[in-house]
Amino acid sequence: MSSEVFAITSENLTKKFGDRVAVNQLSLSIRKGSIYGFLGPNGSGKTTTIRILCGLLAATSGNGTVLGFDVMTQSEEIKKRIGYMSQKFSLYEDLTVNENLNFYAGIYGIRGQQKEKRKKELLEMAGLIGREDQLAGSLSGGWKQRLALSCALLHEPEVLILDEPTAGVDPVSRRIFWDTIHQLAKQGITVLVTTHYMDEAQTCDWIGFIFFGNMLAQGTPESLIQEYGGENLEDVFIMLVEQEERRVSGADQKTSVSGEVGGNR
Repeated sequence: MSSEVFAITSENLTKKFGDRVAVNQLSLSIRKGSIYGFLGPNGSGKTTTIRILCGLLAATSGNGTVLGFDVMTQSEEIKKRIGYMSQKFSLYEDLTVNENLNFYAGIYGIRGQQKEKRKKELLEMAGLIGREDQLAGSLSGGWKQRLALSCALLHEPEVLILDEPTAGVDPVSRRIFWDTIHQLAKQGITVLVTTHYMDEAQTCDWIGFIFFGNMLAQGTPESLIQEYGGENLEDVFIMLVEQEERRVSGADQKTSVSGEVGGNR
């Protein structure tokens, strides 16, 4: 199938920090208009991968594209066309909801009637009508995330990248947030999202499990459960992580034994 159907691709993407390999030859393809769930424990390489794809961090080797633009050489073009939301609330808590939206509209060069129209659309989408003059810092966790999402969508990006957007958010707010994500995907926006919640991952179109910087498995939630024989995604995830831990421990043990034998010669 033509690569034109993919919004994000990477091939053997690798990032090293000194001797530590944070991302190891990672390859993926994310279809336009789909929701790709990126799962892995803290420190597994998810955020590093996202930063590379956003054009915020240079890869050590390999290649990747976002909307056809090269992550190594065209990062500024990528930044113009994506929306990014970090796992921690990154807006200005001493500004109101409306002032935050105005600030980010200014960054994206959105002005006049276009700005007012877009703000109205996003306030309605996020359920923030009536809260325009409320300080962002006084919002609950769920409302803060809705505001952050609205700011990330102001410039109508084709790709939305969300790094643990519902961490620490109550279950009802999580459900509402994910309903919004699915609506955005139906509108043709491609979503790459990291999460620790398996109920969220279950609703994604495609999932990638990463651990120790390695992509362990990719597929639809249903195909992964069927392939690995678990009752649910959590079973599959635990199984894959345990296998990778045994593999890495075995490799370390072999290296240690080899070193001892060599030293005795």
